[in-house]
Amino acid sequence: MQLPPETVYAQTLYQIGALAAIARAQGGVMRHVKPHGMLYNQAAKEAQLADAIARAVYACDPALILVGLAGSELIRVGERYGLVTREEVFADRSYQADGSLVPRSQPGALIEDEEQALAQTLEMVQHGRVKSITGEWATVTAQTVCLHGDGEHALAFARRLRSTFAEKGIVVAA
Repeated sequence: MQLPPETVYAQTLYQIGALAAIARAQGGVMRHVKPHGMLYNQAAKEAQLADAIARAVYACDPALILVGLAGSELIRVGERYGLVTREEVFADRSYQADGSLVPRSQPGALIEDEEQALAQTLEMVQHGRVKSITGEWATVTAQTVCLHGDGEHALAFARRLRSTFAEKGIVVAA
């Protein structure tokens, strides 16, 4: 679905404001914004959508951290607005040679083998690169790692990844 940038701006502004109010009502504080799903993937490549999202984040609270795909348009635009950004990598997703995610509609988009996901994550975090599904290396900056929590073994994998990071001296912080 294609939404006009001004619609994305308005909806993002509304959603950030609503979520920040809910967090505040519960004694919490909103710290970051990460677009979800298709919008995340579109904003990684489309400058106008990235601008709409970054502009909405900035308008709501310039202190919010904007999370986006490593090396993406969303990160570049967020930085132009002066936002603090965090470049995200995915433990359980395959990458294309340009550093973008393989679309879920394609075979091999999801990494279901825990050993492969662990090895890929370590490669990205420790060496700043990921092997694409075509065998080329893509450069990535791993400031945050996305783990999909809807898998059957998601919690066990998260615990294993955390302990492996600790063993390797990789600091995990919120």
